[in-house]
Amino acid sequence: MRVAHVAALTAVPSGIWRIAMGLGIPVGFDTEGLDVPGWFSVMCGAMSLGTEGLALLTLGLVKPWGEVVPRWMPFIGGKRVAPPAAVIPAALGATALMLLTIPRAHGFGRAHGAPTGLPLVVMDACYAPLLWGPLLAVVTISYYRRHRD
Repeated sequence: MRVAHVAALTAVPSGIWRIAMGLGIPVGFDTEGLDVPGWFSVMCGAMSLGTEGLALLTLGLVKPWGEVVPRWMPFIGGKRVAPPAAVIPAALGATALMLLTIPRAHGFGRAHGAPTGLPLVVMDACYAPLLWGPLLAVVTISYYRRHRD
């Protein structure tokens, strides 16, 4: 259960970093030429909310609502969650996250407009939640083992 909570929290630093950048707060990345504040700011906020929303779905693999759909949900409320309906998207998500973040573990130092020094270290630590994919995989395997037919 703790692993699921840690997995859900791994996306928070990147969300905060993106929101700060979208608000025009200097986070080390060159935002010159971007619509800040403006459309780019909205995009940063939407990406942060979407990412954290997806990260919070990890909790469904350890909470009761990952086994039975909450009653307030129209049409499907109160029905049992079929294990493949949770395991397949979670496994695909874990795989996609690892494919997107692990190759970038060396950092964004070569990206156009990327900072250098300590700001680059902070950006790398925040922007790419490297642990999210592996932790989601661990929680997914645990869910699968508990719900095998």
